[in-house]
Amino acid sequence: MEIMTSAYSLPLFLSGFVSVYIFAYFVVFRRWSPKIRPDAASCAISIAHGTPAVLLAAHALMSHTSTGGQSFGGRNSETDNMVLDFSIAYFVVDLGHLLVFAPADVLFIGHHVATTYVFATCRYLVGYSASAILKLLIIAEITSGVQNLWTLAAARKAEVAAAEKLYRMVSPLFYVAYTVARGVVGPVVIWEMGAFYWRSGGGGGVIPAWVWGSWMAVIVAAVVVSQLWILNLWLVWLGERRSFHKIQKKLKLSDD
Repeated sequence: MEIMTSAYSLPLFLSGFVSVYIFAYFVVFRRWSPKIRPDAASCAISIAHGTPAVLLAAHALMSHTSTGGQSFGGRNSETDNMVLDFSIAYFVVDLGHLLVFAPADVLFIGHHVATTYVFATCRYLVGYSASAILKLLIIAEITSGVQNLWTLAAARKAEVAAAEKLYRMVSPLFYVAYTVARGVVGPVVIWEMGAFYWRSGGGGGVIPAWVWGSWMAVIVAAVVVSQLWILNLWLVWLGERRSFHKIQKKLKLSDD
């Protein structure tokens, strides 16, 4: 059974994410510092997107199985297209946030542009291979909830003791989950995806070589950047742990 078959799903999702952002900025986080309110509102739309996207994408993939399965080169179903529209809307709205409040953050802006390109070409240009894209979407968003919790705690840790404590507790959990998703599971799916396109000639020619080639380039680059990002976070975390234990040791010696 299809969740939604409306041709207006994209504008509906766009208006929904804009509404969530505005509500979060002016209501939910109205007492937060103006410096971090935009990022907190960005986390709000990320929360509204992440877990729902995982569930919707999983539903779409399971519907393929129930109807006999679908290869990486299969035609998109209406449910596939709805999920792609949902994610396109999120990335467009969050891209707007970055352009307004963080125009110097070239890395994330590039990430959002590239991701939107992959989703949009799959949805509106070729109309095939959503199965592959949705698998990657699940891998990318499965850690969204804990990542947003970590981000919000990090934003407030200097001002609120409870946030600092939460940040210390959540950090290793988030880092492990992200490392497994982006460093282990993701590369396996990407390898299978690339091998399929190469062997089948883009699903028997339904996906032009320049399209699937550009998808693979964008996806591989995104995974490499993600791995470097989480590696840097691990190094920072280990450094903080060493510093924390040194301070604790000094305090203990002074008490003695």
